[in-house]
Amino acid sequence: MDIKQKKPSFTWVWVTATFIFCVLFTFALIPGAAAQGNSQGSNRNQFNILQNVFNFILDNYVEEIDPNLLFEGAMNGMFGALDDPYSTFLTESDMKDLTDTTQGSFGGVGLNITQSVGPRPDGKPRYVEVVSPIEDTPGWRAGINPGDFISEINGIMTDTLTMEEVLSILRGTPGESVRIVIKRGDRMEFPLTITRAVIEVPTAKHAMIGDVGYLKLITFTPYTADRARDAINEFKAHNYKGLILDLRNNYGGRLDAAIHIANMFLEGGLVVRTRSRIRMENRDFNADRSLFVPADIPVIVLINKGSASASEIVAGALKDRGRAFLVGENTFGKGSVQQVIPMSGIGFKLTTARYFTPSDVNIDKVGIPPDREIKFPEFTEDDADKLNLLINANRIPPFAEQNPQATAAQVETFARALESEFHLDLSLLKRLIRNELNRTTISPVYDLEYDIQLQEAINIFQSGNYQNLMQSSRTLKALQEEAEERKAS
Repeated sequence: MDIKQKKPSFTWVWVTATFIFCVLFTFALIPGAAAQGNSQGSNRNQFNILQNVFNFILDNYVEEIDPNLLFEGAMNGMFGALDDPYSTFLTESDMKDLTDTTQGSFGGVGLNITQSVGPRPDGKPRYVEVVSPIEDTPGWRAGINPGDFISEINGIMTDTLTMEEVLSILRGTPGESVRIVIKRGDRMEFPLTITRAVIEVPTAKHAMIGDVGYLKLITFTPYTADRARDAINEFKAHNYKGLILDLRNNYGGRLDAAIHIANMFLEGGLVVRTRSRIRMENRDFNADRSLFVPADIPVIVLINKGSASASEIVAGALKDRGRAFLVGENTFGKGSVQQVIPMSGIGFKLTTARYFTPSDVNIDKVGIPPDREIKFPEFTEDDADKLNLLINANRIPPFAEQNPQATAAQVETFARALESEFHLDLSLLKRLIRNELNRTTISPVYDLEYDIQLQEAINIFQSGNYQNLMQSSRTLKALQEEAEERKAS
C-alpha cells in the first residue's frame, strides 16, 4: 500500500521537474514539433535553444561571466565545426587588421601563415605554417622561408593557439618585438626575435634582364593591375622580346586583381569559374578583347609552394589557355573563394565558392604543377644538422651588419672560412650570405646569380625552344586525367 502511494508521488515530482527544465530551454519546441519536416522551423528551433542556453549560462553559472566571451566562443565553435581554415569568426581587432591589410598597411612582422584545423595527417603538432613571407618586411629579413613552422610565439606553443590568437600576437604596435621559434624540416630549430614594423603591402617589382621583361607580383591588391601596366609599358619602351611573370611566394589577395592581371595576357575567353551552392555565386570571369601583352610575346610564369589563391588563378588560367609556360615547383593549393561579412564592428570570413580553371579543374589541396620542375637543392640530414649549427652560431648576420656593401671578393673569403668550419657547400654558403646582405637593405629585384629557377626561364628564352615547349604543354584537366589513369592501372 505504501509503495503504491509513493510511486505516483515520485512520478509526479519527476514529471513536474522535467517539465520545468524543458520549459527553460525548449519552450519554442512546440511549433518546431508541429513542423518537424520543415527545415526552416528546425533552424529556428535550434536558434532558440542556443539563445536559451546562452541566457541560462549567464544567469546560473557559478561565477559571473562576460557575455562577449560566450558570444565569441559560440561563434568560434560554429566556424570551427566547418573544418575549413579559411572560414573564421572575426573579432573587432581581426576586422581592423583585415581592413588595414586591404588598405595596404598594418603593424606586424610580414608573414602569411596557415594552421591545420584538426590533427595533421603526418601526426606532427598543429604548429603554425608559413605560407610565404612578404618581401622587405621583418619576417622576410629574418630569413623565414615558406614551409617553415612557428612552434612558439612569446613562449607559447602555437599548437595550443587558434589562428586568431596567433595573428593577434604577431600583429600589433610597430617597434615592439616578438619572440618566435622556427622549425625547419625534422632537425633544424632556432629562435628569432623580430621587431614589428609598419607593413606597407608591396605589390610589384620589375626590371629588364637583357631583352626580357621581369615582373614580380608580390600580392594582389587594388593597385596590382596599375603597377603591372606601368611595368609592361616600360618593357615596351625597351622593346622587350619576352616576359617572365614571377608569382613565387605570392600568397594571393583580391580575386578581381587576379582577373585583371590574367586579362592582360588573354584575348577574350574564360579566366576562372566559381561554383557555389548559391546560384548567383556561380560566375564565369572572362577576359576582354583588349590584349595588353601581344600574343607574339612569349611568357614564362615562375611558381613555387608559396604561390597560392589568386596567384594560382593567374597561373592556372595562363597554363590552361596555352598562354604561358610554367617553371618552378608545385603551388600551394588553395582553390576556394571567401567573402568577408561585416556586422557592427565584428564580422566573419566564409568560404562561399570554389574556383575552377579554364579546363574545369579545382586545385584545392592539390596545387598546380609546373611544366618544368626546377627545385632548389634539398638538404641531407647531415647538411641540416650542420646548417642548424651555423644558424644557431649566428655567424652570418654580424658579417652582413658590419659589411653592408660587401664585395664579391669579401663574400667569397667569408664563405670559404665558413666552409672550412661547418663543411657546407660553398655555393649554398654564398647564397646564404647574399640573402642576409639583401635582408639588411632594400632587396634587389632579382638575383640571377643564385636563382636557378629564374636562370632556367632565361635559358628557355635564349635556347629558342619556347614554342616547342608550349606545344608539349598540357592543360590541368589533361594532367589530372593522366594521373587518374595511372592510379587505375
